[in-house]
Amino acid sequence: MKKRIISALFMLAIFVPIIIAGGKVFNIAVGLVAILTLKEVIDLKNSHSKIPSGIVLFSMLSLLFLVFYEYYGHISSLGISHRLIIVIIIGLLFPTLFSESKEYLTKDAFYLLGFIIFFGICFNSLIVLREESLEIIIYLLLITVLTDTFALLVGTLLGKHKLAPKISPAKTIEGALGGLFFATSFGSLYYLFRINSENILLIIIMSFCLSITASFGDLIFSKIKRENNIKDFSKLIPGHGGLLDRLDSFLFVILIYFLFIKII
Repeated sequence: MKKRIISALFMLAIFVPIIIAGGKVFNIAVGLVAILTLKEVIDLKNSHSKIPSGIVLFSMLSLLFLVFYEYYGHISSLGISHRLIIVIIIGLLFPTLFSESKEYLTKDAFYLLGFIIFFGICFNSLIVLREESLEIIIYLLLITVLTDTFALLVGTLLGKHKLAPKISPAKTIEGALGGLFFATSFGSLYYLFRINSENILLIIIMSFCLSITASFGDLIFSKIKRENNIKDFSKLIPGHGGLLDRLDSFLFVILIYFLFIKII
């Protein structure tokens, strides 16, 4: 527990100033985090065959291009290029034609493609949102953290019914409902007072949906860990695991928030 608390304080000391500063410092940090998250899924041995180092390098460069592609002024639409995605598809699939063993197969190429596009959209969106407003980032973090924190607290105190026992045995229905209630309540209040006070009902619905999304994202990445027989995605953060162990819910929350942008 002591190691976990020290790591949490260390992460706060690093990332809080970066998030507040925004600009190039924030963007560079996002790019670095994106690369590290991709490395964590590449290191999952059960999900794919061995991937050649050249393909790994191409994948990381492709991800960076997606993350940094035309993010200024795109709050209502993503800055992802179809042409760039086509180049990445060809670049990942073409080498499989020359693979004489089971080292790099088409299923591995599509595995990489899926995560490159997923991470590319998520982290590109994060940069877009930070360019628009610091308050939006705080709101999304608030939803994510409150959902996770109160799910744990309420689940520990009142939890009796398992939510998804085969995926995450510790999670309970009572905990999920507690996290949903507190995240929706406090998240909505923050949005109303700090970002936009119009259309109260829609903001409550949005916070509700984002909190559900946070739980969904957590379960999706928990299932990935189950499929690979691992507890954490890496040992990068002592007491916490890897970056994906901390960012799983937040990445999905970012995506779903974009669905609400044009109607808020």
